[in-house]
Amino acid sequence: MKVYVLLLVILFSACKQEEVQKLDADPVVVIEKSNAKDIDLTVYNFNELEPLLNKKDGKVYVINFWATWCAPCVKELPYFETLNEEYKNINVDVVLVSLDFPKQYDTKLKPFITKHKLKSRIVVLNDVDSNTWIPKVDKDWTGAIPATIIYNNSKRTFYEKSFNLEELKLEVNKFIE
Repeated sequence: MKVYVLLLVILFSACKQEEVQKLDADPVVVIEKSNAKDIDLTVYNFNELEPLLNKKDGKVYVINFWATWCAPCVKELPYFETLNEEYKNINVDVVLVSLDFPKQYDTKLKPFITKHKLKSRIVVLNDVDSNTWIPKVDKDWTGAIPATIIYNNSKRTFYEKSFNLEELKLEVNKFIE
């Protein structure tokens, strides 16, 4: 339990407070469900999530670890949404892995998804054994978010940083064959 608390302290401190841009203005994204209660979250432990981090099916995967309480994460979400929309027909799959707390799924995460009209695939990682799964995601990951993995069949890069849209597209384009 102490390790879990330590991870939370690291995540909170690593996710510095920045001014958050409004996501509502993004005209590209549309959500089909208008009510947060209608959203069915896919909740995984790490063993269930791990196959998503290692697919070999010819696609480019962009896996972003984020949380609603992380200002830099929220700030960059529109860029992942734009990437999802613009690159969906060229074999790029965007997955947003929420690290929100289980008690807040209904009160914060689902309303956030609805309010900001997120269309990318969203999964929730609910696994308290972070000391085990963080180094499995990347051996150099400190646990800070936002963090992103971009990979394809032959190449993989881990980023422990925030992106703007130009930077994100530049990195993803390196993986498109």
